[in-house]
Amino acid sequence: MTSLVVAHTRDELAAALESTPRPRALVMTMGALHEGHLELVRLARERGETVVVTIFVNPLQFGPGEDFATYPRTLESDLSVLEELGADVVFAPNAGEMYPGSEPQVLVHAGRLGELWEGISRPGHFDGVLTVVAKMFHITQPDLAIFGQKDAQQLILIRRMVADLDFPVEVVAAPTVRSEEGLALSSRNAYLGEIERAQAHALWAAIEAAQEAAGLGPEAAREAALAVLNDAEGLDVDYLALVDLLTLNEVEPDFRGEAVLLLAAQVGSTRLIDNALLTLGTT
Repeated sequence: MTSLVVAHTRDELAAALESTPRPRALVMTMGALHEGHLELVRLARERGETVVVTIFVNPLQFGPGEDFATYPRTLESDLSVLEELGADVVFAPNAGEMYPGSEPQVLVHAGRLGELWEGISRPGHFDGVLTVVAKMFHITQPDLAIFGQKDAQQLILIRRMVADLDFPVEVVAAPTVRSEEGLALSSRNAYLGEIERAQAHALWAAIEAAQEAAGLGPEAAREAALAVLNDAEGLDVDYLALVDLLTLNEVEPDFRGEAVLLLAAQVGSTRLIDNALLTLGTT
């Protein structure tokens, strides 16, 4: 395909995808694209013959009092960037197209894994995420789908859903993209003022401290990260956990091997998450 095709309905999408070459690579976004999203698209371009990007602010994954109404929506500039990157098709439906009639009565339930960590602070969030991902998989019929490592719990849950429900989709993880100061890129970073942005860098400083101490084991890594966060100003820490990549349970003090450090904190009015893979107990 030589130019970007934008579809707003399922029929338009089906027409756009008809006879396009395989493999088809999918990147799902809520728009307000930043460099992290663009890296997903670049990876999709490397892996796929046809690149499909979805732009949909999914109401099901926002809880009461969250920022659904104010979430940044920048469709025109997003489309311009995607065309420059060589995406083939953008599917940008409205809520009525995705959920005809009303909010769906049947959802994909994330189970126990969706009730931990982010799921405690955002009940039902992962049910909304998995439901829209499942629907987009059905609608776009990809061979592979690219997701960012930044949303580590989400990535683990999507992989679990694909395995448990037999979706014929390869899930590919892309590394977290960061600012020069280490802040993980997120559309919600647009909410941060200059002072809050500086305060948010403590999340990366905590990760770096945990990485330096990881060889000594889980407790040393956890304590090093907590020491940084406890000294930071302007952060209200929600959780810090070192968890197993499959179960999301906190690892035992004598654990050796790869685990993921999960962080969440409130900075001003903005809730930020971050994570990093650590290899524990190597020294």
